[in-house]
Amino acid sequence: MKLQQLRYIWEVAHHDLNVSATAQSLFTSQPGISKQIRLLEDELDIEIFTRSGKHLTNVTPAGEAIIKLSGEILGQVANIKRIAQEYNKEERGELRIACTAQLNRDTLPGLIARFSVAYPEVVLSLYEGTPSEIEGWLIDGEVDLAISNEDIGFTPDVVRIPCASWQRALLLPKGHPLTEIEVVTLKALSEYPLITYSFDAPRGSDLTKAFKKQGHEANIVFTATDAQVIGNYVEQGIGIGIITAMPVEVANHGTLEVISLKSLLPACMTYICASKKLFLRTYMYAFIELTAPHLTQGVVERVFAKRGKAQIENSLMTAEINVQ
Repeated sequence: MKLQQLRYIWEVAHHDLNVSATAQSLFTSQPGISKQIRLLEDELDIEIFTRSGKHLTNVTPAGEAIIKLSGEILGQVANIKRIAQEYNKEERGELRIACTAQLNRDTLPGLIARFSVAYPEVVLSLYEGTPSEIEGWLIDGEVDLAISNEDIGFTPDVVRIPCASWQRALLLPKGHPLTEIEVVTLKALSEYPLITYSFDAPRGSDLTKAFKKQGHEANIVFTATDAQVIGNYVEQGIGIGIITAMPVEVANHGTLEVISLKSLLPACMTYICASKKLFLRTYMYAFIELTAPHLTQGVVERVFAKRGKAQIENSLMTAEINVQ
């Protein structure tokens, strides 16, 4: 059994059983991958994949268990390399970051600029996706750190650290009837079509839950990943927007008005997440601390050790992401 064979079955499983695509991504030949998979199956005396002719069609039950364990082994091999690099070349390496579209536009550019100055020899890769996609990337080891404005990390393999709180705001056209109301209520909001962020959190949207808790239904007619896009559709009269209170520049062209929903909807958290099995290098701790200065290496180590998580979360309700 070779690590190369474990790499091949792992990659094939994550390329929809497409051996050609796997070979292309690994810069090797399709026949070579097929041969090594066959050799592994012969050695183990079991099928990892079912086949139809020359094509792989499914992963067998035994194959699912073997591929899962292969991913864990490959992850630990990557950690061994990280440990060696940490002691040999502390200032050099790779950092793969995943985030949602809103954070990619509003938050990450400033953070990455500051990090690049401090660690010019670290190669950065940025992945943008939905919370579910991000969680999958973390579990599969495709990214090192993730930042999300929605809850992710409810599987045992992912550690999530609250790093900031944020409020929602209402985005309205100038002169909208709701601008004349002294106190906006969820009942009043439920009477209008709503435009808000695409929600993809594993436990559902806390926005819709807030409406249901008071016996109302959120009439969400359109979702987008970016506040600027939401603002554009509010201008077109598609509905009224519910956005984070951070990107208030969407109202700058004078046709929109922003009303705080701080007293109406609960505060939400921004999380930085990592695989529980990841060996965190010095520059990874540094990036986390740049994201939220109160998250020092010692604090993060305690969270990974499952100590003090609740106390940390309770103390962050007024924290802000440091993007200056």
